Amino acid sequence: MKNQKMYEADDKMISLIRDNYDLLQSLGSFGISLGFGDKTVRETCEDNNVDTYTFLAVVNFAINGYGEFETDDKISVPTLLHYLEASHAYFLDFQLPYIRRELTESLNENDIPEQSPSNRSLSLARLILRFYDEYAHEIRLHMKYEQKTLFPYVESLLQGRPTSDYNVETFSKHHSATDKKLRELKLLIIKYLPQDGQHNNQLTATLHDIYENEVWLRQHAQVEDHIFVPAIRRLEQIVKQNDVTKNISDMVFKGGVGQNPEALSDREKDVIVSLVQGMSNKEIADHLCISTNTVITHRRNIARKLQIHSPAGLTIYAIVNGLVDISTVRI
Repeated sequence: MKNQKMYEADDKMISLIRDNYDLLQSLGSFGISLGFGDKTVRETCEDNNVDTYTFLAVVNFAINGYGEFETDDKISVPTLLHYLEASHAYFLDFQLPYIRRELTESLNENDIPEQSPSNRSLSLARLILRFYDEYAHEIRLHMKYEQKTLFPYVESLLQGRPTSDYNVETFSKHHSATDKKLRELKLLIIKYLPQDGQHNNQLTATLHDIYENEVWLRQHAQVEDHIFVPAIRRLEQIVKQNDVTKNISDMVFKGGVGQNPEALSDREKDVIVSLVQGMSNKEIADHLCISTNTVITHRRNIARKLQIHSPAGLTIYAIVNGLVDISTVRI
């Protein structure tokens, strides 16, 4: 049953946790420690250098399971990246070893006499531990891949240095669920173990933690799919646009008057002005009283001299070098 309440920046942090105690793990991943008293969500986030909007986006999504993030440009990628990195560290360094210790204690072979009817449970216990280790290995590979490939890629985007051999769609297409073995593990325990009260109590407690673990993993994957991936798509677009603008700017100034050994002729400048005004090759030919083939030759020479091939690049060149007034250009 979803909470349906959307928490806001002025709500008390203690109220949020009181209503949704399972968010305690999220606090640690955001770098927020306990002991925040009666401070609001905004005050607590600001004290811990956490973007309030992003914190609430993740929290409300975890609680209610919905949100529109495809066009949400307020999400802080650095905050989200830190949250996911810390979540991985929590799961790999604490949660996985913790559950294994619980399982080991619950299935303690020393508690089962050699000739006991429960000896069958001993063999099953060993199989279950091996099954869990295989599951843990699969999870580690999955998260280590993200830490080695995805997170450094996002860091490069934040620094304005995109890589050409990777993008977030590559990650999204291969971001499959990793909880299949966990479901099988639960079924094995429920169906076949244990045979006595003591182990039953221990395994029941462990099983509860495994169920909680499954919920956490699902929420983690959903945050990546529904919040992180759309945010990185937007970041990729911004970096790509900035990169195109920079390249055009570089071409403009490298091809500026006085910097290129092959200066433009007056006729080539006339062709540029005509192009910027939106004329076709035929219209330019009629306007300048030359043939269409001559216009094409002029355009080829302009591109070679300036190393600018796009209408947008020529427009910027014409404005920067005073060939046209910006007020006369249709942007």
